[in-house]
Amino acid sequence: MISLGSLFSRQPAPLLGLDISSSSVKLVELGRDKSGALVLERCAMEPLERGWITDGNVEKFDEVAEAMRRLIKKSGTRTKNVAMALPPSAVITKKIILPGGLSEQELEVQVETEANQYIPFSLDEVSLDFCVVGPSTTSSGDVEVLIAASRKEKVQDRQGLAEAAGLKPVIIDVESYSSRLAAGRLIQTLPANGVDTMVALFEVGAFTTSMQVIRNDEVLYDRDQAFGGAQLTQLIVRQYGFSPEEAEAKKRSGELPDDYEATVLKPFVDSMAQEVARALQFFFTSTPHNRVDHIMLAGGSAALPGLNDAVTAQTSFPCGLANPFDGMVIGDGVREKKMRREAPSYLTSCGLAMRRFLQ
Repeated sequence: MISLGSLFSRQPAPLLGLDISSSSVKLVELGRDKSGALVLERCAMEPLERGWITDGNVEKFDEVAEAMRRLIKKSGTRTKNVAMALPPSAVITKKIILPGGLSEQELEVQVETEANQYIPFSLDEVSLDFCVVGPSTTSSGDVEVLIAASRKEKVQDRQGLAEAAGLKPVIIDVESYSSRLAAGRLIQTLPANGVDTMVALFEVGAFTTSMQVIRNDEVLYDRDQAFGGAQLTQLIVRQYGFSPEEAEAKKRSGELPDDYEATVLKPFVDSMAQEVARALQFFFTSTPHNRVDHIMLAGGSAALPGLNDAVTAQTSFPCGLANPFDGMVIGDGVREKKMRREAPSYLTSCGLAMRRFLQ
């Protein structure tokens, strides 16, 4: 078996969740208090320049590693173990059915044999892992096994970045799995504890928005769309003549001219709501489903003023912001006001940090 710790390994020791996106690196560290409640011990974010990470690929290794070192320092953490993730496009996942009662070694042999059919390159070139999901629902006595494989160089890039920042990578996950894990806590707070509730989770990144439709922990549909928060920055540049760096900084701090909300922000929010409605329409036309019960928005641009209401108006489905820290105890080291403002950006890193407690 070729494995980095494990794509699905368990880790009760202190663990950082570190999410590297095209626009920033985000860190979350979680603990538990005596009552067993989750405690947000640390969260911090460090921006990345455009082009350092493209489509999940590390283009500027030294610059990203340096940003990660700044982030670690800023967060004040002493924890070295880290969980990181690869974009779904870099990982091949496949559910297979195998006979129940196999030993770990027999399972490994079977998984490697099966993996050859689904992975378009030599097994020598991949990091491969698997986990038993549970009994098969279709064939009695068999088990459902999830295989995950990624090109070794993709895994080694993440591994190398962690090591360059003085960290020890113990888990490499898939970004969409991590965001789903964090969203699962929030879904449980919906009516009927979220059972049988169809939730459309939108993560609005800088350049790409990913959509997952989830029901009872199962993904019914997923799709990426080419729109994101960077388009708002471009509109600010065009409208006011700022440099892209200035525009991004002013967008984050809110120091923009008086006419910004009416002339730039509102039209952008409306067009984002239309993109969400369009993505849902794709889902309805390509599946038997014709509605969702709830829309969740995450990512850096999810908290734009008026976006929730605009999405509800466009789609007629209730829409809420995904704050992955809802219901957690907030530790002394967290600047709560800043955290609340940025919370939807931390969905994936929070899911990675939660891996510490998966038994």
